[in-house]
Amino acid sequence: MDKVKTSLIEAEKGSQLFEIEFANQKALDELVMLPTAIRAKCFYLLERMKVDGPNLGEPFTKKIAGTGSLFEIRAKALEGIGRCIYCVCVQKRIVILHSFVKKTQKTPAKNLEIALKRYKEFINDNY
Repeated sequence: MDKVKTSLIEAEKGSQLFEIEFANQKALDELVMLPTAIRAKCFYLLERMKVDGPNLGEPFTKKIAGTGSLFEIRAKALEGIGRCIYCVCVQKRIVILHSFVKKTQKTPAKNLEIALKRYKEFINDNY
């Protein structure tokens, strides 16, 4: 019994949580400015991602087709549909690039361009 308990404790100590960070101040401000219920859902999903990793699966997260390495948090609430575009970096880092309220079926090209620009800037500044 003691061996099992010790193994579980060691496994917990050894497990690393993912770290959430923002590409820049604007990326943080965008998330904070989302409508209350959408913002709350995003924060809830980010907390889950710290423990469970960046791929929670649909309907919560999804890879964005055609972008290479970008993903989106999908937050649906009475106020609308919110998205947080993020990337995953080495050392268990989840980087939030851009957040917005989605008003159309397809993610607007402008929002993808903002996220891709911030992704490139973040990579250039940090790697």
